[in-house]
Amino acid sequence: MKNYIDNISRIRTKYLNDTQFLSIISIIVGITAGIVAALIKNSVHGIQDLLKMDTLRSFQHYAYFAYPLFGLLIAILFAKYVVRSGIGHGIPSVLYAISEDKGRIKKHNMFSSIISSAFTVGFGGSVGLEGPTVATGAAYGSYYGNLFHLSYKYRVILLGAASAGAMSAIFKAPITAIVFAVEVIMIDLTATSLIPLLLASISAVLTSYYIMGPDVLYHFKLNELYNMSDMPLFAGLGVVTGLVSIYFTKVYIYLQEFFDKQKSWLNRLLIGGLVLGALIFLFPALYGEGYEAINEALSGNFSYVQDFILFDQFSGTQYLIIFLVLVILLKVVATSVTFGAGGVGGIFAPTLFIGANTGLVYALGAQLLGYDITIENFVLVAMAGTISGNLHAPLTAIFLIAEITGGYQLFVPLMLVATISYLTTKTFAKNSVYTVQLARKGHLMTHHADKNIIKLLDLNDLIETDFKSVKISQNLGDLVQAITNSNRNVFPVVDDDNNFIGVVTMPDVRKIIFKPELYEKTKIKDIMFIPDIIIQANEPMSSIITKFKNTGIYNLPVVDNGKYVGFVSRANIFSAYRKLLQEFSAD
Repeated sequence: MKNYIDNISRIRTKYLNDTQFLSIISIIVGITAGIVAALIKNSVHGIQDLLKMDTLRSFQHYAYFAYPLFGLLIAILFAKYVVRSGIGHGIPSVLYAISEDKGRIKKHNMFSSIISSAFTVGFGGSVGLEGPTVATGAAYGSYYGNLFHLSYKYRVILLGAASAGAMSAIFKAPITAIVFAVEVIMIDLTATSLIPLLLASISAVLTSYYIMGPDVLYHFKLNELYNMSDMPLFAGLGVVTGLVSIYFTKVYIYLQEFFDKQKSWLNRLLIGGLVLGALIFLFPALYGEGYEAINEALSGNFSYVQDFILFDQFSGTQYLIIFLVLVILLKVVATSVTFGAGGVGGIFAPTLFIGANTGLVYALGAQLLGYDITIENFVLVAMAGTISGNLHAPLTAIFLIAEITGGYQLFVPLMLVATISYLTTKTFAKNSVYTVQLARKGHLMTHHADKNIIKLLDLNDLIETDFKSVKISQNLGDLVQAITNSNRNVFPVVDDDNNFIGVVTMPDVRKIIFKPELYEKTKIKDIMFIPDIIIQANEPMSSIITKFKNTGIYNLPVVDNGKYVGFVSRANIFSAYRKLLQEFSAD
């Protein structure tokens, strides 16, 4: 295998430049993403079809209690005993790889997300498949990047291309997929990155068409245009979807923290599995991704709500609205406990489900108040609102709904709702549901080029260790010997266990180093000083740069749990920053 790769590398070096080679790999990544999307979808549908067999149909409703628990158990045991590693949650794991692992994703993610998400969602986990598809595609992009020893910049582009390919294959929306990669995966749109994104997106959607045919997730045809008089209603819908997105984020964070406190995986499984089973028993529409319910909402069919166990006891539009509100509120809980219990899936599908039902509630309420509106239009536009608010991705929201409906007739209300929802959510939630936990841990990349480059700087690469140390028990004569063997003018002081004590600098001893009579009398502890600022080995680079900026010092000591490690210099940081800046600016 190694010889084969070496041969390809030689051919590449001889006949192709980096951009051309990246384009070829992007096509391969796109095809891979298309295959992955088909594989995950078919796996889930296969499991669900098996569970809906006629022999099981008679007690299927009661089996909703057990199905989620069983699926979560398989996913957890697979991660614990087969993969023996955390699998991660889709898109956040890709963002983490870009931010913290130099674009490298563990090899097991090339298959682990497929298997875990298939059992999670197939048995009723109330999450989506977009996240695992993106994560799996990105894992292959990372693998190809490592295989051919591509730079960090090109590895990140491949991750973006894989993500675009996955979204393109799932939704059959290649333009939206590119926008998603730029807006959510944080790929800067340059000539170098645009072509790979285009190639991956188109190759993925063609692969998806070839394997799964022309069938789409949403069966919708726009029959009636909006009226300009509806604009105030659409503006109000933007606020409502923004508030719903805030609710989603807050509940998701709260329940994740609750499950994180459960130290036993068995406790997490039992709590999450039983709660999820009970919710699905009450509202079967919460089972799995929820795309069937979305399609029913788009067609004006509310049968998925009527499956509620108590629905037969009530009738009328008012009760329908109440049940729909319950569906919205409980879908967020169902999604959150699926993740908290150890399931693997994505946020995208639940966000669309919640958006569709929010639009339905809003439109039905407007009709009760006497407004003559087209319900289906509000359902579609509300889906864009929750994507924009929940994912902080207004452009993705606008283009996705416009593209999957086969036209841009709703473009103006889409823009209005997506923008208002985004601004509403941003007011109360700085980070999206994808990035909130990464941001809390300082693992988030953004579109801010300066901050990103600083984040990519690795302290371990910048530490200089060629400083001659002296022990606190030694004297001036020992320091003079160290000065003779050093090209530095700074000397760290340590004890016998290498604990950092202080620093001696040349200006401190320049007047006495030529006085041999003082060599024995003058102790290191009498001429050293303890610096006010010390850098910890695990300290964020942004904090280190702030320390240099505030002090004006050129060299600062680095310690690890009190042990002396070395020094880091202002000049080294600046040089590394300039090098990274030039690498990312090169097009």
